[in-house]
Amino acid sequence: MKVGFIGLGNVGGKLSGSLLRNGVDLMVHDLNAELVDTFVAKGAARGESPAQMMRECDAVITCLPSPATSDAVMREMLPEVGPGKIWMEMSTTDEAEAKRLGALVIEKGGAAVDCPVSGGCHRADTGNISIFAGCDRETFERILPFLTKMGRRILHTGDLGSASVLKVITNYLATANLITCCEALVTAKAAGMDLNTTYEALKISSGTSFVHETESQVILNGSRDICFTMDLVKKDIGLFQEVADRADVPLEMNPLMMKIFDDGIERYGPRELSPNIIRRLEDSTGLDIRASGFPPEMVDDEPEEPGYEVIPQGR
Repeated sequence: MKVGFIGLGNVGGKLSGSLLRNGVDLMVHDLNAELVDTFVAKGAARGESPAQMMRECDAVITCLPSPATSDAVMREMLPEVGPGKIWMEMSTTDEAEAKRLGALVIEKGGAAVDCPVSGGCHRADTGNISIFAGCDRETFERILPFLTKMGRRILHTGDLGSASVLKVITNYLATANLITCCEALVTAKAAGMDLNTTYEALKISSGTSFVHETESQVILNGSRDICFTMDLVKKDIGLFQEVADRADVPLEMNPLMMKIFDDGIERYGPRELSPNIIRRLEDSTGLDIRASGFPPEMVDDEPEEPGYEVIPQGR
C-alpha cells in the first residue's frame, strides 16, 4: 500500500519517519520544503500537492495544526477521492469536523478515519506512541498493518469521530495534570522541600501520573521543552469544551483551565512552551523551580516494538 503523509511538523515528522523507517512506500508533503527534502533524501517520494497525493496513493494521512488547515487540504484532495481511497486524519481536531470531512470522502466512495495519537513527541519518534482509530471495522483492518508501524498500542474506538472525542478527553486530563504538577512543585519549593526528593515522592505515590513522570522532568530541568505550545493546549481544551457543551455537561474545571492558559498566552505569547505555564507561579512567588539531574527533553528509552491492537476490557 502506498501512503501519503501531509504535515511534517513536530508530531507528523516523527510519525512519517516511523513509516519510512519500517519500509512503507511513502510520499510526503509540507509547506516547509526543507522538511520534505530531508525525507526525500531518506527515500520518500516528494508530494507536489494534496490532490496529486490522493490521486497516486492508496491512503493519505493528514497531521495538521488546525481544523481549518485540514479543511483546506481536503478541498484540494476531494476531487481525487474515489473507491479504494482512504483519508486518515491524525490531527487533533473537532469530532464534528472529522465527521463532516469524512462524510465528503465516504460520499465519493472512499473511506475515512480519524486516528489521533497520544503519548508525546518522544514516543512518536520511536514508534511507541498510542493511536486511536475511529472508522468502520473493515477499514480499521485494512489500515492496522501500517498503524502498527507508527504506534505500539492501537485502539479501534468505534465509528468515525469517536477517536477525536477520546483524544481531546485525554488532552484535557493531561492539561489538568500539568497545572496540578506545577502547583505541587511550586508549593513544595515554598514549603522548603528539596525538589529532587519531591519529584521521587510524587513518582512513587498515588499522586503520580504520566505527565508528572515526563513533563515535571523538563520543568525541573528548566528547558520546559516537550515540543508543545500554549496555543495548542488552548485549542485542545477548547475542543474538549465543545464536546462537553454539545452533550450539555456543566464543566467546572475546564473553564478555569482555559482562563489559566489565556493568562499564560497573554503574558508569554501563544508559542511559549506549554510547561512554562508554571512561570505564572514562579513570577508571583519569586521562586525558581529548577533542580539538577533532570533531562532537557524527553527521550523514549524503550526499544521499538511491533504494534498491536488493544482490546477493551470486557470484550
